[in-house]
Amino acid sequence: LFIIPLFAASAQTFPTDDPVLKNFWKEEMDSSRLQTFAHQLFDVIGPRLVGTPQMKRAHDWAVKTYSGLGIEAKNEEWGKWKGWERGATHIDLLEPRQRTLEGTMLAWSPPSKKGGTTASLVILPEMPDSIAFLKWLPSAKGKFVMVSQPQLTGRPDKNWEEFGTKDSFDSLKARKARLLDNWSLRIKNSGFRRDTLAEVLEQSGAAGVITCLWSNGWGVDKIFGTKNNTIPVVDISLEDYNLLYRLVERGDKPVVRIVAESKFLGEVPTFNTIASITGKEKPNEFVMLSAHFDSWDASSGATDNGTGTITMMEAMRLLKKFYPNPKRTILVGHWGSEEEGLNGSRAFVHDHPEIVDHLQALFNQDAGTGRVVGISGSGFLSTGEFISRWIARIPREITDEIKLSFPGMPPGGGTDNAPFVAAGAPGFGLGSNSWDYGIYTWHTNRDTYDKLVWEDLRNNVILTASLVYLASEEAQFIPRERRVMPVDEKTGQPRPWPPAKDGERAGGLPKPVR
Repeated sequence: LFIIPLFAASAQTFPTDDPVLKNFWKEEMDSSRLQTFAHQLFDVIGPRLVGTPQMKRAHDWAVKTYSGLGIEAKNEEWGKWKGWERGATHIDLLEPRQRTLEGTMLAWSPPSKKGGTTASLVILPEMPDSIAFLKWLPSAKGKFVMVSQPQLTGRPDKNWEEFGTKDSFDSLKARKARLLDNWSLRIKNSGFRRDTLAEVLEQSGAAGVITCLWSNGWGVDKIFGTKNNTIPVVDISLEDYNLLYRLVERGDKPVVRIVAESKFLGEVPTFNTIASITGKEKPNEFVMLSAHFDSWDASSGATDNGTGTITMMEAMRLLKKFYPNPKRTILVGHWGSEEEGLNGSRAFVHDHPEIVDHLQALFNQDAGTGRVVGISGSGFLSTGEFISRWIARIPREITDEIKLSFPGMPPGGGTDNAPFVAAGAPGFGLGSNSWDYGIYTWHTNRDTYDKLVWEDLRNNVILTASLVYLASEEAQFIPRERRVMPVDEKTGQPRPWPPAKDGERAGGLPKPVR
C-alpha cells in the first residue's frame, strides 16, 4: 500500500486549555488512521450496494474494526432487500471497427446470456404519439435500444466559460436546452415513463437497453439502478455513447457485444452498524455520530459516503482514546440504506424511541470529501446558543470557514439527519465544500479513493469529535422547541410539522421500506 505521510500541523489558537480537545488535534495530525480505514473499505471491500455480499462484508468489517478499538459494536437488522451480486461487464464495439467501450451494467441488472449478447443498435424513435410508438416496438426485437439523449459537447461548462466565447457558450446552452426539451417530448410521446421503458422494451423482445446519464463532468456517468428486468441494462460513458449514436444515426450499422455477469440472491437481511461508548453520569441520554454506509456500486463509493463513514469511525477512535468515560452515551450509526430512501436511519428512528426521545444531538456528514463549512440549527430555536458555544472552544484553524445558520430550517429529507429531525430530535448536518462532488463523483464510476482530500478529512474528524465531546459534557439538555414552518403557498397557512399516521412517530417521515 502506497501511503503519503500525513504531516503534523500545529494549532496556534486553542481557545481553552482543555486537554481532550488538544489531544484530538495532536492525535489526528500525528497518527490519523483515515488512510488505513479508506484503503480497507474502498480498495479491498469496494462498493456497498444494499443487498450485496459486499455490503454485508462492510458491516462485518466495521464491527471487527470497532471491536479492535475497544468499542462495542453490532450489526442491527432492520429489514430485507433484494439480494444481488455484480460480476464483470464487458462492452465491445465489433462493427464497423473494434473498440472496447467504457461502461457498466446498472445495479440489479440481470445478466446477459451465456457468452454475451451480440446485436445491432437502434435509437429510441421520435414518434407523434403512443400509438405510433407501439407500432414501432416490434422493430426493437433482437436489438440494443439506446434510450438516452446524445450530448452536444463532452466538455464541462467550466471549460466553455474559461476558453469559449460568450456567444458560443450562449448558443451551446440554448441548443442543449432545446435538445433536452425534444428528448423529454420523445419520452412523453412514447406513452411510458423513463423508468419503465426498459420493461416495455424487454416485452417487445429487445436484446438489452443502453443508457447514458451524463454528470456534466469529464467522461463520467451517473449510475443509478434498474428494477424488475430480464434483459441487461448498461450505462455507457458520454464519449462512447455519442460514438454509437453517431454511427446509428448515419447508417454505419454498428454491432455491439455485451457481457454482463450478475446473479440474484433472493431476499437477504439488511443492517445498520451501531457502535457505542456508554455514558457514566447520564447513560440514558445520547449523542450520536451519523453517516450512511451504503453506496451505489459503479465504483467504491469513496465520497458518497465513504468519507462520512471513515470520518465517524476515526472520530469514535479519538473519543474512545481520549474521552473513554463520557458524561452521556455516545453512539454512531452507519446506516444501511440511505441511497434507497433513508431506510436504515428511518428504521432506527422508528425502532428506538427510547434513544430518539433522549437524544442530545446528532451530527451527520454526507456528500463529499470537503471540509465542513456550514452547520444549520435544523429549525430548533435554541440550538444557536449551544452550537455557537461549542464552536467557540474549537481551534479557529478548524472553524474559521464554518457559517452557522440559526435556527435554520429542517432538512428536506436528503440525508440521514432528516428522520431524527422529523421525529423531534436535534439532528445537525455538517455541510462540506463540494470539490465538484455533484458533477465528478456523486453516483459515478469516478467515486474512488484518489478523490479524497486528506487535510479536509482530518479537519472534519477533529471537528466532529470535538462537537460530540462538548455536546456530551453540556450541562443542559437541548430544548426541542421548533420554529413555525413556512407559509404554504396554496393555503396561505403555516405548514405544520408532518403529523403521525399509520403507526409512525409524531412528525415522522414515511415508514422505511423493509
